[in-house]
Amino acid sequence: MSTVLILADFVGEKATKSTVELATAGAGIGEVTALVLAPAGKGAALAATITQGAIAKVIVIESDDFIQHGVAASADALAHVTDQLKPAALLIASHAFGKEVAGRVAMKLVCGIITDAVDVAPDCTATQLVFGGSTTVHSKVPQGTAIITVRPNTITADFVAANPVIENATAQISDVAKKATVTSTQPPVKGGRPELTEANIVVSGGRGTNGDFGAVEAFADSLGAAVGASRAATDAGWYPHSHQVGQTGKTVSPQLYVACGISGAIQHRAGMQTSKNIVVINKDPEAPLFELADFGVVGDLFAVLPPATEGVKAHKA
Repeated sequence: MSTVLILADFVGEKATKSTVELATAGAGIGEVTALVLAPAGKGAALAATITQGAIAKVIVIESDDFIQHGVAASADALAHVTDQLKPAALLIASHAFGKEVAGRVAMKLVCGIITDAVDVAPDCTATQLVFGGSTTVHSKVPQGTAIITVRPNTITADFVAANPVIENATAQISDVAKKATVTSTQPPVKGGRPELTEANIVVSGGRGTNGDFGAVEAFADSLGAAVGASRAATDAGWYPHSHQVGQTGKTVSPQLYVACGISGAIQHRAGMQTSKNIVVINKDPEAPLFELADFGVVGDLFAVLPPATEGVKAHKA
């Protein structure tokens, strides 16, 4: 049976849903091994949070170099393990860190790389949405290990209980990887809402909010959803750029995406059109985003959202 290596993904000291999604995709190819890159003394605790997904083995490498030298040190360790295992595929979450690590490993091992895949077939063929999501592409690395970054929330995660074998390993971090040192870090300030790229429900506001996201946030909170924003809203300073959904922002693929006062320029569509169900609320019946909508409401978001929020709360009660 083929071996598939995944880079375990963590937020804080807990494995993310993306780790389970990677394991689910990998299980269709072969036996899954997860690699945990941890600061010294933290490996066992991080590995212990990998409790779901079809993962047969967890390899733990501990080194403070991962903190001090960031992505370069992580790429060295990942390349070392990949070269030893020679898996059919290396799967990594497709966020900024994951894509940079993947690129470095591909260069070190002279392997092909496919980024931002939304699906991975058993023969390692990856599916991508390109040109703003207007074209579907199927790609395959012809030889060696296929290095693929997978967009979060596009794989239906199999939350089967995991009881992997834990194995400790070491990797030499090169002097080249240590040429840049991280002097300080500051985690993003997070509220009580889910992380945008991992949320099952996202409610986004655009130009139609006129800068008032109160109704959008209230509706999102009633659903337990993350809040997103269009580029027009973030460029106007109405909402933080960290919440921007679109080609130059974050790509989301939730079960439900609610677009409030967003016209649907191609830049925004590229960041959300793989959502499973799309609801559009816009007072302009000609808004382009209605073309993608599974359910559309022609109306002012300030008239539509408050009663919808109360309806959700009443249903929960």
